[in-house]
Amino acid sequence: MQSGKDACGAVASVVSSDNNIHSESGIPGHVVAAIDINTTANQIYRHNFPDTPLWNKTIEGIALDDFNKLSFDMILMSPPCQPFTRIGLQGDISDPRTKSFLYVLDLLPRLHRLPRFILLENVKGFESSAARELLVKTLTGCGYSFQEFMVSPTSVGIPNSRLRYFLIAKMSTSFSTQARSEVRSQARSEVRSQARSEGMSQAMSQHSQSSTSDRVCIQLPDVFPHFAEADSSEQPTVLSPTCPGSCQSEEEVREGQVLYKLETAADAQRKRSQNQDLSIRQIQDFLEPQREGDLEQHLLPPRTLLRYALLLDIVQPTCRRSVCFTKGYGRYVEGTGSVLQGCTETQMESVFAGLDQVSEEEKVQQLLKLKLRYFTPREVANLMGFPQSFMFPEGVSTLQQYRTLGNSLNVVVVSRLLQLLVS
Repeated sequence: MQSGKDACGAVASVVSSDNNIHSESGIPGHVVAAIDINTTANQIYRHNFPDTPLWNKTIEGIALDDFNKLSFDMILMSPPCQPFTRIGLQGDISDPRTKSFLYVLDLLPRLHRLPRFILLENVKGFESSAARELLVKTLTGCGYSFQEFMVSPTSVGIPNSRLRYFLIAKMSTSFSTQARSEVRSQARSEVRSQARSEGMSQAMSQHSQSSTSDRVCIQLPDVFPHFAEADSSEQPTVLSPTCPGSCQSEEEVREGQVLYKLETAADAQRKRSQNQDLSIRQIQDFLEPQREGDLEQHLLPPRTLLRYALLLDIVQPTCRRSVCFTKGYGRYVEGTGSVLQGCTETQMESVFAGLDQVSEEEKVQQLLKLKLRYFTPREVANLMGFPQSFMFPEGVSTLQQYRTLGNSLNVVVVSRLLQLLVS
């Protein structure tokens, strides 16, 4: 799990080869150090991996000698995403939160022994950043072959949209020791000078000029066989250097009118297509067995229904789609994740029809018929691909669980990429 994206410390794990097996990926190895500064994330990590060394410190607070002593074979990292998010300021390498990432790039060429493998994750937007340009230059200079992807969990049959940038890098065996030493020195100098430069536009303009000779050739369908054909934005992509949940009839969609919620006919068509993609499993496969009393705490309160009803992304158990769960899920409503319709016998159209023409009290009574609820933290974890053995320790609140999951990665997607990386 990753967290700490609100802080300046990048999340990272360093892995060494041995006879232990990572249960999800099946790859021999063990984590020699997990690094994070988020207290809650560390509490959860320690609860699930009590024998793994966990360093509660910033990346840039770790000396080169300490990294060299670990003698690791792989780096897994997810730098803070705020400098690259589409809805943020997009400060890129001028954002102080990239400090830890830039430190890693400066440190990598100076390691006594370079790791054989690297995996990095970030949000959509990183692929066109100056930070990505620095990363590529460093990897190329150190003798790595690499490949970049845009992948969503729908690519592995999971009904959740979470499009993310991934890079996997492998040490090129054909790169001579002498050549590696020379370009490592050059890469280190370039990273330092460009990171200090305020010429962000120049770094960005160089993005399309990156060499393709050091890229790994991948047959993507072999790794992600479930192409989300209903939505091209969710298809797994190899980067070049450059519902209400219920389905509307085709007749309704073709009318091209705004439907009963704040969505267009195109929105309804997209959701309908997603729900018809049989390569994606249904939401109900990821739900917890629930007793009636257990659901009460997850029901949306009347004031939330009253204020945000027309903005909710509502899915049913038989749907094959849900939107990305963010760290604000359970606390905020708009754009933080889907909610589940608990009473499927109630027709959503009948609830929303004429809703703006009744009193607030009547409106609430209508909406309560749907029994809309948040997904439980365990259900979100299921949609994120976490194994059933994963557990939250006592004392971690529901909101803290949502927040940590919202900052996490999809385990199945990462496992597939790791398998590809070491193959």
